[in-house]
Amino acid sequence: MATRRDACVAAAVAAAGSLAWALLRRRKARSGVGVALPYRAACVYLDWNATSPIFPEVTEAMLPFVGQHFGNPSSSHAFGVVCGDALSRARAQVATLVGGTADEIVFCGCGSEADNLALRGVVLAEHARRRGARGDAALPHVICTNIEHPAVTACLRALESEGLASFTPVPVDGDGLVAPAAVAAAVTPATVLVTIMHSNNEVGSVQPLRAISSAVRAAATAAGAPRAPLVHTDAAQSIGKVPVKAAELAVDLITIVGHKFGAPKGCAALFVRAGVELKPIIHGGGQEHGLRAGTECVPLCVALGAAAAVVEAELPQISAHMLALRAHLYSLLARGLGEQNVRVNGPARRALDIEGAGAAAGLSDSLPNTLSIGLRGVKAARVLAALNDSVAASASAACHTADVAKSSISFVLRALDVPIEFAVGTLRLSVGRHTTRADIERAAGLILSAAKAPQ
Repeated sequence: MATRRDACVAAAVAAAGSLAWALLRRRKARSGVGVALPYRAACVYLDWNATSPIFPEVTEAMLPFVGQHFGNPSSSHAFGVVCGDALSRARAQVATLVGGTADEIVFCGCGSEADNLALRGVVLAEHARRRGARGDAALPHVICTNIEHPAVTACLRALESEGLASFTPVPVDGDGLVAPAAVAAAVTPATVLVTIMHSNNEVGSVQPLRAISSAVRAAATAAGAPRAPLVHTDAAQSIGKVPVKAAELAVDLITIVGHKFGAPKGCAALFVRAGVELKPIIHGGGQEHGLRAGTECVPLCVALGAAAAVVEAELPQISAHMLALRAHLYSLLARGLGEQNVRVNGPARRALDIEGAGAAAGLSDSLPNTLSIGLRGVKAARVLAALNDSVAASASAACHTADVAKSSISFVLRALDVPIEFAVGTLRLSVGRHTTRADIERAAGLILSAAKAPQ
């Protein structure tokens, strides 16, 4: 006898199927920029930096591989070949997105895995190179910034605790940017890797990676290092918002995360420049050029490739769309609360200090979609709790009580030395491909009402 729970599960499955096919039915022949997604709920979604909705084109591309095409991509028979071909196509699409070749793309399960493969893979390869050699007493040394994602910093701390590497975090300035000269000053003859996120998920600062790479390599030569350090960047927040091309950034390794630009969670990739030596951290079969054992999840890899193709085709339009919406959102909030009561954190404030300037100006050192905005006299956690069912956003301060200590402010805002009166009221609002102007105006009204309510 079917229970009520069984009935609910069946209804949910049916709804999911209907949703997928609804997405396919309304597929657009051209760009979907600024078009409301069919599954939009009453809650306005302004949390694209946490995760993006799955693009309709991506759903369409992956659906055949969820059911119809189930073969192992390593198998040589007909069932495997169709999946192997799809995997190759997806690999080429991701490679094109970052200006690489298919042989330089390693599919991973998430951004954290890709970061760990880059960091641990380089360090282990250095230990293997040194094995039996003399004169390399110093541990392999890694340089990062003090606002890296925990996927990087936790891995570095683990390598340090295991006695495999040492690392130096270089401070950023008040805009969340690190000076190339400061990174170069941290280089030693033992430095094997520099890992610096391309953009920060909280405040949207975009690092000058090409200049950093050049400064680091010059410093290594001056320090008498046996070889130039490799340069890795976690570009999770950048792809889908700004251009990320390996040659233009002069980097050797790039972390790519699908769920930040229209693919589902569970798919990522690491760009590994040809000639870079890594050691695997997952051992088994020879999949992924021998760097990541395990049968690939074809539906998710196909999804990642499809999302990459959308971004490669539409990035200029997507970026301009996001930039205009961010400027409009800031203008509404600043006008509603008074410019003296709001503070934009990160480089974006230079484009947004003058009302409306962001739509035309923009900055190469700021993500176009990210507005980290501190509201004076407001507690972000209370605002978000009041808006929980109407506006989806994030706070940059981990405040859950009325008494907010400086230690509860996010480590990124502390690194930028954001005044506490603004830090405790900081909201991270992020827009994307399918955000509309109507979304912005509705969300701004709701945020203003919540911010003006008694705290």
